[in-house]
Amino acid sequence: MAIFKFEVTTSIGSVFSVDTSTILVKIDELEKLRKLQVNHLVAVKSSKAGQHLIGIINRITRKITGETNPVNDDLGLNGFLLTENILRVNLIGTLIDKYGQTENVFKRTLDTVPEIEAPCFPIDGENITKFMQTISTQANYDIPLSIGKYSIDENAEAFLDGDKLFQRHAVIVGSTGSGKSWCVAKLIEQIAKLPMANCILFDIHGEYSGIDFKADGIQHLRIANPSDLGKTRNLENNVLMLPYWLLTYEEMLAMLLDRSDSNAPNQAMVFSRTVFNEKVNFLNSIGDTSFKDSITIDSPIPYSLENILNELKRLDNEQVAGSTTAGKAGDFKGKLSRFIQRLEAKSQDKRLGFMFQISEDELHIDWMNKLCNSLMQGSNGNSKKAGVKVIDFSEVPSDILPLVIGLVARIVFTVQQWTATNKRHPICLLCDEAHLYIPERTNQDAAAELGLKNFERIAKEGRKYGVSLTVISQRPAEVNRTVLSQCNNFISLRLTNAEDQAVIKKLLPDNLAGLTDVLPILDIGEALIVGDASLLPSRVIIDKPTIKPHSATVQFWKEWSNKDAEQDIPTAVSGLRKQSKT
Repeated sequence: MAIFKFEVTTSIGSVFSVDTSTILVKIDELEKLRKLQVNHLVAVKSSKAGQHLIGIINRITRKITGETNPVNDDLGLNGFLLTENILRVNLIGTLIDKYGQTENVFKRTLDTVPEIEAPCFPIDGENITKFMQTISTQANYDIPLSIGKYSIDENAEAFLDGDKLFQRHAVIVGSTGSGKSWCVAKLIEQIAKLPMANCILFDIHGEYSGIDFKADGIQHLRIANPSDLGKTRNLENNVLMLPYWLLTYEEMLAMLLDRSDSNAPNQAMVFSRTVFNEKVNFLNSIGDTSFKDSITIDSPIPYSLENILNELKRLDNEQVAGSTTAGKAGDFKGKLSRFIQRLEAKSQDKRLGFMFQISEDELHIDWMNKLCNSLMQGSNGNSKKAGVKVIDFSEVPSDILPLVIGLVARIVFTVQQWTATNKRHPICLLCDEAHLYIPERTNQDAAAELGLKNFERIAKEGRKYGVSLTVISQRPAEVNRTVLSQCNNFISLRLTNAEDQAVIKKLLPDNLAGLTDVLPILDIGEALIVGDASLLPSRVIIDKPTIKPHSATVQFWKEWSNKDAEQDIPTAVSGLRKQSKT
């Protein structure tokens, strides 16, 4: 049964101008105009029977015409200008009463354009509830993805298409205090309930790693801090080591090589040769016969950093046979000194201990299997029955944060790439505070640049390998444009900065760009949702999640007014010295 049964008397006006997907509607009665609002929905009768074109009100105008209306001279006016009440409407799709055997089908296409004088009807009251239920994707899934309620009708639950949301990458943005973390928590809460969920949340500030953000299906991991060094079974205790041998040749050089050094080419060549030989030696030491003939310099094979240093020092001091008894300097004598110093400094820096000060556990050939199982197994395949893995990066030094997060992302993508198609299980990377490690290329050092390239590749190629990105940021203007351009779903909470608003506006289709006008006035926890996951661009009130991120705004005035407020600066100083919050 058709959901729209409009009476002629309920028409608010008629079409008098058509420009592709934009129409102008003339409203005859001022009282009807007063009841309309920008971003509300209207239906326009199509030229095809059984169809209505659905549009969003973009602008409401009361325009003075060039015509005059003669009035009684007794009023003191000889020519009173007439006015017109005009709606500007962006057409966004078609509601078909019956499509094959299915009734009330909404398509995001315009098979026709309205005829001049076609009546226009408001979608409100019972009609809006019926329409919102029609476009909902609830019926497509056993466990639908519910995000909240529609702002224009709080009786209608807002569902998103979970497949399209993650297949085609997503963006969640919002200014500080807009409810962005709330929205992320709501998504995580529902993902965690799925029997074979699989996603990783990069938690940059530890706001998703608190005691209130715990539920079945969520596993908390953290990057090892100095207090974890020298311990075994770190991975079993949810502590991540990311050993240096996981880094590619380029990533290692980005950390160690000073390219302004005149000896940089020699240092890079010697390091490459030495590392490759050490990887071969390691495989020989364990009696391997499967990898030896096929490895490259970038193959993730363990090797001894101590042996690398010893070999570099030998070459840096080498004397070879010559015409004199003392011999002559070797080819690399004195040319590797600065490189060795940088390598020793990095290997002894406890802040980087999770990478360079590893245990025997991380030097085992099978350790990478355990790491990838911890990161990439779906709920039922994970020994802890957790499909959502929250990784706390809050103690990672900011100067190498892009490289470290990019390393994790690259491992996930590469493993997915080499997984057989029929065994490939999709995984989503939720990138909180993305502007810190997926930035525009401004003053990027070599390490940060390599981390960024990993995300650009995932954004471009991830879909075919079952790797999805969800970019989360309070500053979309500072997020890499290449990555954003590959995202087809946008959940935007309040944005007050004009540059941030402009970024979102540029990413939307031209006929929907006007929707961004509401971004600065959205309420806390209210979002504008546009994209493939939502058939209809909508304002949605995000439901309150049951799991709470630790992101509450500090009450400055209230705390300053509390005479009993406590501080613990000594503990903070101690944590700074130990480079650990524990």
